[in-house]
Amino acid sequence: MSNSTPTVLLVHGAFAESASWNAVLHNLYGRGIDAIAVANPLRTLTGDAAYLRDVIAGVGGPVLLVGHSYGGMVITEAAANNPAVVGLGYVAAFAPDTGESALGLSTQFPGSTLGQALTSYPVSSGGNELTIRLDTYAEQFAADVPQSVAGVMARTQRPVAEDALSEGLPTPDPAWKSLPSWFVVPDQDRNIPPTLQRFAAERAGARGVREVPGASHAVAVSRPDDVAGVIVEAVNGCPVAEVA
Repeated sequence: MSNSTPTVLLVHGAFAESASWNAVLHNLYGRGIDAIAVANPLRTLTGDAAYLRDVIAGVGGPVLLVGHSYGGMVITEAAANNPAVVGLGYVAAFAPDTGESALGLSTQFPGSTLGQALTSYPVSSGGNELTIRLDTYAEQFAADVPQSVAGVMARTQRPVAEDALSEGLPTPDPAWKSLPSWFVVPDQDRNIPPTLQRFAAERAGARGVREVPGASHAVAVSRPDDVAGVIVEAVNGCPVAEVA
């Protein structure tokens, strides 16, 4: 296959779903960038990453992976030693090293209030699922999103299996160590402390970091132009790949 512009794969995290990328998709399409919002299973990190690798293979060309929240865990694993992936974007996201889990990282720095906003329940397949309580969702996840929109987001949120959040990154080769990366950091994130996101960006040697003042964890919904702008920078800054 000849050299080509990468397709952007947008990977949502816990307590969200693929439609959370709609405004970003609209912006990217307006700029002539092909993008797909992937439905993240949210079952186990290993399984979710394997599914994303299948999606990558189906695209049949170079891809830029962009993850939100727990989606950052998934893209880091799926991109490891994957020649189709040419860059990574982390939007209010975890960027783990080997063995690090979402639950572990979320308490590495102070500032997250997510734990007290969650409810859990057992599922017949084993283990527990987690959701954000409806009465706390807007304040916790989407404080700068209109109430009517946040209410819909709360009622369409995808539950996450506790196993997914507690599993450490399996690969010994986290993709951000070898691929260029870009970060979007909302400075009012109540799920993933902004200090953790800044730490991760510095550790990854990020090529670009955009701080979004006043933005919540749902920055892709509340500030889609900022998020899309960073993705455009990433598309333009990625090495052009040739994928067989």
